[in-house]
Amino acid sequence: MKRLLISAALALLAGAASAETIEIQMLNKGDDGAMVFQPAFVQAQPGDVIHFVATDKGHNVESIEGMLPEGVEAFKTKFNEDFEMTVDAEGVYGVKCTPHYGMGMVALIQVGEAVNLDDAAAVQQKGKSKGRMADLIAQVQ
Repeated sequence: MKRLLISAALALLAGAASAETIEIQMLNKGDDGAMVFQPAFVQAQPGDVIHFVATDKGHNVESIEGMLPEGVEAFKTKFNEDFEMTVDAEGVYGVKCTPHYGMGMVALIQVGEAVNLDDAAAVQQKGKSKGRMADLIAQVQ
């Protein structure tokens, strides 16, 4: 029994140790222009942590309605605060900065297999986010 408990504990630790933390910055100006998440597209595995860094002031992170895997709750953060989320469900996660959404400040996180890609791609985006999100969806594998 003791060996079984030790084996189970080691398996849990091994899983936790393999999880990655992926950093996404919230920027006024980045490699792709003004008002961006950088990087705007990331690939993650279930259990990874996505860490949004409030590098520049005036930004937040909000899920885009219709662009979350089944069972994942919508979220919206306060302004000027870092935010971490552990991504457990496979699929794509669409996020935006609330005040800069029309200016194209969106990001897409692919976790494992993109099981909800068709539904996410069908979501109508606003303003400059239309083109940016289309470019991000094109990167999904």
